[in-house]
Amino acid sequence: MTATNTQTRVAVLGAGAVGSYFGGMLARSGIRVTLIGRAAHVEAIRANKLFLDTVSFQERVAVNASTETSAVRDAGVILFCVKTTDTEDAARSLKPYLAPDAVVVSLQNGVDNIPRIRAASGIDALAAVVYISAAMPEPGHIKHSGGGSLAVGEFPDRDGSSASSPASRADRAERIAALFTTANVPCRVSPDIEADLWSKFVMNCAGNAVTGITQISYAHLAHSAVTRDIFSQVIAETVAVGRASGVKLPEVDFLSQGLQFLQGVGHEATSSTAQDLARGKRTEIDSLNGYVVRRGQELGIATPTNLVLFALVKLLEEKTEEQRRASSQKAST
Repeated sequence: MTATNTQTRVAVLGAGAVGSYFGGMLARSGIRVTLIGRAAHVEAIRANKLFLDTVSFQERVAVNASTETSAVRDAGVILFCVKTTDTEDAARSLKPYLAPDAVVVSLQNGVDNIPRIRAASGIDALAAVVYISAAMPEPGHIKHSGGGSLAVGEFPDRDGSSASSPASRADRAERIAALFTTANVPCRVSPDIEADLWSKFVMNCAGNAVTGITQISYAHLAHSAVTRDIFSQVIAETVAVGRASGVKLPEVDFLSQGLQFLQGVGHEATSSTAQDLARGKRTEIDSLNGYVVRRGQELGIATPTNLVLFALVKLLEEKTEEQRRASSQKAST
């Protein structure tokens, strides 16, 4: 990374709602940013800039945009924001264009992206926990409903898969935190990023699938009479799997924290799972409740509530895919 934050060039790979929000905030502060995303989003940004519609301001922000992974070339920081379903492919496509001293930061859901990135490409990414509610109502438009902070830290290398030396890792979390802080994005350095990832993961497993299946908002979920029972069971299973995996999860009341979080987000805020299902897109459920089920099976821990939520979301995905195939076949006849 170069000496000053304003000289640092940032690329956002997988610029959806989350990546575009944080990339837009960096660009708004004067940092050179390139958003790499889908064609419609890129075209809208090129035509009318990036519209940040936040809880505190509305502004069109000038930012570069591209559909090509090669646009990361010469960037000092790459925000890795692709869907967890695309982690390995995106990491492999990124590798040839990565500058030698570039820092890759994973701003993704789930808890296993860093080892997956390492295994697929040899890239030793920095882990980040994202605390935000954001959506993309239309290409070029980011709707921010709440939150907007980050935690960053070095993910443990339990299996020796990291090729980075301690020297190359030195202080990079502090530098990334400083970069975001100068852009008015709260960002702290976590002393145990794996525990922080899992703490958020517990909440995601409890809320994402339910809001996705029912298509209700977080606020509605928080005030539902049956929420507490569902949350309690999913949380207990997920925490048990995390602790059995060696994660030092804090001794806190995750149920109360989860309900408090849901009550604090915007009235219309929904999960990424709900947004994906509403648009007929593949979700990240395999990296959420699905991961808990698979890891639980490996550890001999029963996860029946996670299994039911995972199965229901997968059935909805299959239904959408069948409808898409039927529509395509009808159109071709």
